[in-house]
Amino acid sequence: MDFSVAFSAAREALPYMLGGVVWTVGLIVGAMLLGLLLGVPLAVIQVYGPWPARRLVGVHVWVFRGVPILVQMYIFYFGLLSWLSQLPLFAGLGLDSPFVAAVLVLGLTSSAYQSQIFRGAIQSLHAGQLKAARALGMTDRAAIRSIILPQALRLAIPAWSNEYSILLKDSALAFSIGVVEIMARMRSVASATHEPVSMTFLAGIIFFALTWVGVKALSLLERKVRIAGYTRQGAA
Repeated sequence: MDFSVAFSAAREALPYMLGGVVWTVGLIVGAMLLGLLLGVPLAVIQVYGPWPARRLVGVHVWVFRGVPILVQMYIFYFGLLSWLSQLPLFAGLGLDSPFVAAVLVLGLTSSAYQSQIFRGAIQSLHAGQLKAARALGMTDRAAIRSIILPQALRLAIPAWSNEYSILLKDSALAFSIGVVEIMARMRSVASATHEPVSMTFLAGIIFFALTWVGVKALSLLERKVRIAGYTRQGAA
């Protein structure tokens, strides 16, 4: 391999490749938010909900953790969302968009993992807090919303950071259904320049940079919202 040619091709392709960062970041932000919005109530149900509800949440978790992301994307994009977009009720909503399909798949999968993150964080809190809230006359719902969740969300940030890294790497599969993110652009440029190694290396650098920035941002958030002197139940 001619390294000078490979370097020159990578330098010329960089602006085009960076254009895919917008799509990748959009996928991650959308999926993380969807995972958060679904993951928190799913975690609460798993800890405090009735048995039937816990079973339903367990099915959701096992399905989305057990089926590969690529298979889910094919099912949603070529099957479920394609069918829904043909119904009058959903016509014109853009459900047949590759981007929408990828965000839904990544978000639903992330909700399964995030629910376990938040469940662990909730269960790490001392059970006496909920009992004390009841003794003060608070309802369980108010106590969970005002006392339990604010603490659990803080404790979940380190694991949430790990989920961000995993989700970022999973987002590379979105090219398979036509999302023009980093990997899709890398494949296009590699095919045109016949420099697959240098283009793949360049894509890897971009993904590494996105991972580093996201993890550092979440680490700063963790330090900012940390409660001084506070530890998990059983921690030293």
